[in-house]
Amino acid sequence: MSAEQPAPGNRRFWRDIARRSRVFISPAELVRLVAPTTPIASVLSYVSRQEEVHLATDDLDARDPSFVRWVLDMARWLGQHYFRLRFEGLEHLPAEGPGLIVGNHNGGIMPLDAFFTVLGVWDQLGPSRPVHPLVHDLISEDRLAHRLAVAGGALRASQGGGEKGLRAGHLVLTYPGSDLETFRPFWRRDRIDLGGRKGFVRLAIREGAPIVPAVSAGTHEQLVVLARGDGLARLLRTEKWLRTRVMPIVLCVPWGLTIGLLPYLPLPAQTTIAFGEPIRWPQLRPADADDPAVLTRCYDEVVGVMQRMLDRLSAGRRPWLGQP
Repeated sequence: MSAEQPAPGNRRFWRDIARRSRVFISPAELVRLVAPTTPIASVLSYVSRQEEVHLATDDLDARDPSFVRWVLDMARWLGQHYFRLRFEGLEHLPAEGPGLIVGNHNGGIMPLDAFFTVLGVWDQLGPSRPVHPLVHDLISEDRLAHRLAVAGGALRASQGGGEKGLRAGHLVLTYPGSDLETFRPFWRRDRIDLGGRKGFVRLAIREGAPIVPAVSAGTHEQLVVLARGDGLARLLRTEKWLRTRVMPIVLCVPWGLTIGLLPYLPLPAQTTIAFGEPIRWPQLRPADADDPAVLTRCYDEVVGVMQRMLDRLSAGRRPWLGQP
């Protein structure tokens, strides 16, 4: 945080946050955005459409640094005072050129791991180093959420969206495990589960971009996922009409036992995000991105690196309290 910014936690800081918020979102819009009915309405709107829905922006300049700063200032306070957030390996972040940040996804529909990851990049490399998170089409179903996502630099979770950010020489943030990983059962919170999805490897090889592992511990303790609901999802054929292979059952505050599609109050679990050394394959050419054997070998390498990182972060960790 620069010298001009008020320190988090004091009255001046929160007056400043409230003043700046009026530029981006009204109080009524904020209430509607966090209302539990909003994601349900988005799901119903999404499944009723006959055509694909995309983030309606091809302009990377739609990212608004002042909006990103506002969001990250709040994320920083939340991280420091509620989640006791720690970063490791920030020196591994590439200061220039394209880079694909690959994270393990946690916490259900509350993407706090993404906010904290972007915060780490911002504080290490500054506001001139954009990060473009790849997000699900569902975000386009709510006009307000869509507008805020675009201002935050989000791109559609697709090869095209990733290519756009990397070809501009920016950082792109992706969570290949997506729904499968973010709703893995609580007792598997110390496991990397990217679901065999190799699209991110294909993207990195094709664009010649290094992969930067970003592994978080603690974010999957914000709620308790009891069941991922793979069988129920297959029965309901949700992959066809909702682009998800899960229908999770969770235990969370304040809803108790419920489906995992509602916003919730995260438990104050200590959170650590570690960035690993960039993984590069200089011997590979763009054409190798279409070789299944190459994709499998590179995918296994990335998963292995991320699992070793998570093993280290999980060693001796006490749920919600963190490492001793």
